[in-house]
Amino acid sequence: MSDSELAARPDASPYERLAALGIVLPAAPAPIANFVTHVTEDKLLFLSGQGPSEVNGRLHKGKVGGDVSLEDAYAHARLTGINLIAVLEAALGDLRRVRRIVKLLGMVNAVPDFNDHPAVIDGCSDLMLAVFGDKGVHARSAVGFGSLPNQITVEIEAIVAFD
Repeated sequence: MSDSELAARPDASPYERLAALGIVLPAAPAPIANFVTHVTEDKLLFLSGQGPSEVNGRLHKGKVGGDVSLEDAYAHARLTGINLIAVLEAALGDLRRVRRIVKLLGMVNAVPDFNDHPAVIDGCSDLMLAVFGDKGVHARSAVGFGSLPNQITVEIEAIVAFD
């Protein structure tokens, strides 16, 4: 069975899908200011915004549509999704507890005339679908900003239902 077939298999666990995609989750990134990485309310988990931070701490910075291409920004949104999943695992202890990715809010640090924000945030959305299958189908907003903290290219937050 190929990696893509395993990732698409309905009964595959998120861990099997991550492995099939060649993804090793990093430690959950620490907050950069006075907030926590997540808050639980009933059976909903609210994940604070994450950015495109590499395991070594390197941040991807710049203006999408300017010095950052759409393709690179898509990859940054995917990396941000990996960081969100790392926080999700730290918060829940087991990704199999995810009942549904409910909503993503994707923010893109873009030049004023950039208009393809949804295609950037698809990097994270596509990852959620690949890792969680039908449970990864979510509502979403993708918007542009004049700047983001530390001039990162994208920031994404999530709301997740869990058991």
